[in-house]
Amino acid sequence: MKAMVLEKVGQPLVLVDRPTPQPNSDQILIKVVACGVCRTDLHLVDGELLNIHTPIIPGHEIIGEVISVGSNALLKIGTIVGVSWLGWTCGICKYCMINQENLCDAAKFTGYQLDGGYCEYTLADHRYCIPLDHQIDAAKYAPLLCAGLIGYRSYKLAKFLNKDLRNIGLLGFGAAAHILTQILVNQGKAIYAFTRPDDIASQKFAKNLGVAWAGSSETQPPDMLDAAIIFAPVGRLVPQALKFVRKGGVVVCGGIHMSNIPQFPYELLWGERHICSVANLTRKDGEEFFKIVNEIQIKTHIRSYPLEGANKALDDLRNGNLNGAAVLIN
Repeated sequence: MKAMVLEKVGQPLVLVDRPTPQPNSDQILIKVVACGVCRTDLHLVDGELLNIHTPIIPGHEIIGEVISVGSNALLKIGTIVGVSWLGWTCGICKYCMINQENLCDAAKFTGYQLDGGYCEYTLADHRYCIPLDHQIDAAKYAPLLCAGLIGYRSYKLAKFLNKDLRNIGLLGFGAAAHILTQILVNQGKAIYAFTRPDDIASQKFAKNLGVAWAGSSETQPPDMLDAAIIFAPVGRLVPQALKFVRKGGVVVCGGIHMSNIPQFPYELLWGERHICSVANLTRKDGEEFFKIVNEIQIKTHIRSYPLEGANKALDDLRNGNLNGAAVLIN
């Protein structure tokens, strides 16, 4: 099979031929149809994540068809499945036992510790796969497997900390933000989209999705926010977001990696404002999120690339040349 492999951190992916893997008792073999290109993949390739073991096949927004199953697997051959970031947990630690499997210390993640979807065939534990409708457009659904899910979990955490969420700011208007915007606009929320100062294209994109306001991340919005969710991996946006939220408001850091947060005056935090991070996802998040997806029509804005174009897709993401999400197509 063909695969785009990270052989050395900081270097471009390499196209290689590998034997098609075979599933163990708990795994399924998936013929990959589409795989989204996530900012976490970029952090992996650029060496910004901890304990990266190479060689590794990136990619954790996978949609494909089950073509072989292990003896314990409950999914049938021919099933269309989605595979996301959380690929395996121990099931017995404190976190797993209190429904916080996303914090399991022994967890393994797709495209990080487990080979992912930048390839023609991949393996996945059947317990961490999401069965999907055969009629879906795989390319447009792929970004939902992480960008959609992490946006949903970020909002879910903000809502847990602040029940009265009406005005919500999204800082970094890329794949996650454009999916979450559609869900929240559908729920009657007022969305405030923040981009780089010169990114007029993304501001226009956000306005076309129905946001209440779009502008520079350096500009105070016209209304105080109940919550701000930061999708850009930029630490200086944390104190900036604190300026935007009202007393009792929430700032959620939605990425797995962020540059250092600069020192800021206590008065920005005072007033029972919250700062929190989102770490990974749970299978329950997937169940809840795709129930919402099935109830409303979410339109993902994508740019397609062939498998061999993975490096181009990563470069476009790195350089801010995308509105929406990049997807590799087999």
